[in-house]
Amino acid sequence: MAERIEQRLEDRVPELEQLERVGLFTRKEIKAVLRRASALEYKIQRRALRKEDFINYIQYEINLLELIKKRRARTGYSFKKDEIEISILHRIHSLFNRAIGKWKEDIQLWLSHVAFCKQWNAKHQLSRVFSSMLAIHPNKPALWIMAAKWEMETRRSSENARHLFLRALRFHPECPKLYQEYFRMELMNAEKQRKEKKEFERAKMDLGEFNYSEEILNGEMARIIYRDAAQKIKGVEFHLAVLSIAKLFDFTHFFQKEILESLQTKFADDPLTWDYMARRELELGSLQSTEHTTKQTKVSEMTQREERCSAVFEEAVKAVPTEDMWKYYIAFCLERYNRKTNSEELKQKRLERTLTVFNKAHESSLLPEALYKQWLQLLLESNLCEKAMEVAEAATKRFSLSVEMWQVRLQVLIQLKSDDVTQCFEEAIKHVKSKGTLPIWTLWVEWSEGTKSKEDTEALYQRSLHATTHAESVTMKEKYLDWTYRNSGYKKVRRVFTSLCENRPFSLDFFRKMIQIENEQESCKMLHLREYYERALREFGSTDSDLWLDYIKEELSHPQGKPENCGSIHWRAMKMLQGDLVEDFVAKFTLLQTGHL
Repeated sequence: MAERIEQRLEDRVPELEQLERVGLFTRKEIKAVLRRASALEYKIQRRALRKEDFINYIQYEINLLELIKKRRARTGYSFKKDEIEISILHRIHSLFNRAIGKWKEDIQLWLSHVAFCKQWNAKHQLSRVFSSMLAIHPNKPALWIMAAKWEMETRRSSENARHLFLRALRFHPECPKLYQEYFRMELMNAEKQRKEKKEFERAKMDLGEFNYSEEILNGEMARIIYRDAAQKIKGVEFHLAVLSIAKLFDFTHFFQKEILESLQTKFADDPLTWDYMARRELELGSLQSTEHTTKQTKVSEMTQREERCSAVFEEAVKAVPTEDMWKYYIAFCLERYNRKTNSEELKQKRLERTLTVFNKAHESSLLPEALYKQWLQLLLESNLCEKAMEVAEAATKRFSLSVEMWQVRLQVLIQLKSDDVTQCFEEAIKHVKSKGTLPIWTLWVEWSEGTKSKEDTEALYQRSLHATTHAESVTMKEKYLDWTYRNSGYKKVRRVFTSLCENRPFSLDFFRKMIQIENEQESCKMLHLREYYERALREFGSTDSDLWLDYIKEELSHPQGKPENCGSIHWRAMKMLQGDLVEDFVAKFTLLQTGHL
């Protein structure tokens, strides 16, 4: 091993001598490079190889290359690159190859090698990397696409890119993304050839020696790919993706028409098709065009376009009366409403259209639960308070078991300061099962805190403890404790705490809150703190090492504390804590002893 390392270091000597000779590095820096290289070489020659050692070595060499590049730029010296950079590049490729040979499954290693080749324009090497990578990872379409794009965009080889896509499709015959990118590549190739031909014709050159296929020029290859894919790939999404690609090229109008006809024939019942057809009306321009467009004309034109979109959507919800179809229609209306415009008239029309569509979907019983919240928000923003209350009530009738729906209705009533809030809370609790009612109880007590008497709010807190599940009552206990302290002071909160401790479960925050309250008192009593810590440790002593440490700190720092108790607390902690928590506790306790915690 030592001989091999020695040989590798000797192989470096010519490049290092050149670096010193041309003044890019000093003698001291050359020695530092050799020392670092020696240490890195030893690490990658061990029996038990580690990926990190190869990565560190490669990164060091790349940093060295970057440093040489900067110093060349600074000094203006650009000679001897074959003796210096080429040697380092060769070594980096060799390191990548060794690492990849050992860890073939690591995609990130492959991609790092690809990125390095691209950065240093190592085209021949990159071609080999792609070839090896695809042989080992043929099951990843993204890698095939990456390789084909490089062939097309960097090497300008449509033939190689086409060959790669065809090979990829043998492994992934139903991969939409592969077909989409293959389709895009053929259109890019057609566009490139069309531009070349146009330039030659403009220069009045003889095209006899150039073989420009009319099929390729007209995008016929892309059409073949689409037709082949359409037989294998189901779903409207693929057709729409291909259509969006075709629209990027100005010679594909015939082709777009074919895809549109296919969409309308095969996917007439798919909401996505209707959504596309409706939104397409925005792009088609106004029915009347004028040479001199005024602000009012623009508003009128946009109104016409949106009305044509709306007309298609109206047809859609009749042809495909589903929740999804209404969702697309409403999404369109909200997008248009949220677009900025200086025209109050246009904004008002958009608002009216949106509210009308919400109402129609609701009357058809096809408005999804999630959209009621947006509808109500829009109604409140528009100061349509009575309508908002009416919609909120209708929503809870339709989704009477939905906690979120009741929550939304209650928030509307609270915001509008309605007299029916209490009645609605009672109604909500009656309809919704006890599990999951925590958001309603939380909202109720928070509302009560700001509007009702202390007695009413306390009664509500106590009622919530019995009405919620055990797990949810934990949160209510915390809130009850906090509210009592804020509103009734220390003595009352002590009584409430003792009362609440009679019924499990508890949260750690429940006890920590009481400890915090005690510490805030002028006459803070250690006796009370011990009680809270002991109660907390009975519940969480086996799972929380910080609780034990805080108890020890309290005994050490409190004027009434007993440092002699710390040994006993430490012994109990070691007995109760589970698994790795013991080591964690010991480490933190040691820091505490040395004054670092």
